[in-house]
Formats: sequence, structure tokens, C-alpha cells
Amino acid sequence: MWPSNYDYCHTISGTITRDGVGLHSGEKTKVKISPYEKEGYYVSFADKPEEIFKLDQNLIGSTILCTAVKLGGRNLYTIEHLLASLAGCGLSYIHIEVDGKEIPLLDGSAIQWVKAFEEVGIKKVHKPINFIQEINESMILHKDSSVIALTPSNKITIISTISFSYKAIGNQTFVIDLNPKCFVEKIAPARTFGFKDQFQELSELGLIKGGSLENALVCDGDNWVNPPLRFDNEPIRHKILDLIGDLALVGLPKAQILVYKGSHSLNALLASSLKN
Repeated sequence: MWPSNYDYCHTISGTITRDGVGLHSGEKTKVKISPYEKEGYYVSFADKPEEIFKLDQNLIGSTILCTAVKLGGRNLYTIEHLLASLAGCGLSYIHIEVDGKEIPLLDGSAIQWVKAFEEVGIKKVHKPINFIQEINESMILHKDSSVIALTPSNKITIISTISFSYKAIGNQTFVIDLNPKCFVEKIAPARTFGFKDQFQELSELGLIKGGSLENALVCDGDNWVNPPLRFDNEPIRHKILDLIGDLALVGLPKAQILVYKGSHSLNALLASSLKN
């Protein structure tokens, strides 16, 4: 079903609905996703359906442990996994209606969104491709000890590395030539992860109220609290998932992307640089 390249833009063939809890708010939230007549990703809230916002990099607000957008007078949190599933699968012309203030976390990965798309099927959009961005020159950006570098290429290659003192994770590197088929098989199932020793601190900050062993991998030093992992290197694959989601609003760059210790804030810095 999924194409092996991004040569054509697709959208979904029907409407899907999913509900669940938000990672940080812990509140129930519901999302309805439908094909739309305009290019891009559009969002409205269930209580104001006539007010529709086109998602744009300029709307990005907080990037603390998730990516949020400012829409009118309110924020919509944790959009990156849904956006990653859309961009990774090569989907555009999408309308998202949200009943709540956060996108449901589901199982902490993008695979349940992908399965929802598969339920209704996809269709080709016979219009110009505009979610892939041509890159004409190399660039390198850094934030604290994190670095991201781009080199023009004829395909999208992501080389990502993480390094953690926790033995269960350690040093991990993953390389992927990105296309919809590879995204679905190798990136979409990778779940978000966190650390048992940081749980109390994050809770006191009012974060991760909806986090559980059902929607996140939890690392406890040398071991995982809730094995088994879906991949031996599931954490680094999820970092790539986050990167794809955070670049979705500016277009996936046709480049070799080298990332060391990536983060939402570093990804947002790159996205802003690509937009300008």
C-alpha cells in the first residue's frame, strides 16, 4: 500500500477518528482526521468548527518535552507524532478536528495513526509535490551539546546518534533512507521513552500526567521497566520519528541529515532555518 518514494503526494480516502489521553495533560482528547481540499495540514477545534487554522512553523510555541502550536487564543500540545505519521507516509491535504487541548498519545508511537490511515486507504493527489524541500547548500546548527547538519542530496537520508549514561540505552546510531514504506516499517512503531528517576521532577512541573507503561518505554538505569522493546534500538528510532514530525510543517529536506543528540528545540531551530 505504501509507496517506496515521495514522488507523489497522497491524502487519506476517508475520515478516521481516534481518542485517548494526552501525555502531559492526562485529559481525554479526541481527534477526527479527514481529507481536505487545500494543501497542508489544517486544524480546528470541535467547539469552534468554523475557525480553521493552517499549521505553519511560525505557530510553534513550546518545545519542552513535546511540540505545541498556538492557534488563536489557545495551545495545542504534542502534535509531533501525528505530524510524523502524516509527513512520513507522504500525506497532505489533511484536516484535523480536535476535541481537547492535546493530540492523544495512543501507544506512544506513530503506528496506530498509520493503521488508521490504512483502514480508510490513501489516494494520490494530482497536484504539485510541496512537502519535500530542495536543499541547495549545507548547514550546521547546534544547541548546547546537540548538533544537526544538512548536506544536499538526491534523497532523504537521516543519520541519528544518541548517547545516554543509562546502560539500557547507551550509544545508539540509526541510518535510514526515508520513504513512506520504510517509515511505516522501521520508524512508525518506535515509542516515546522516559526515565524512572525523572518521573517525580516532571510530575511536579505538571508534565506527563498521562504517561503510563502502556504509552511510553520507561528506563530504570540498566533495564527497561516495561519490556519487550519493539526494536533493540527503539529509542533512536523514536528520535527520528520526532525529527520527522518537527520538520513536517516546513517540508522534509532532500538532504543527508546528520543529528547528534537531537531534541524538539534543536529540530525547531532547524525547521525555522529551513523556512527562512
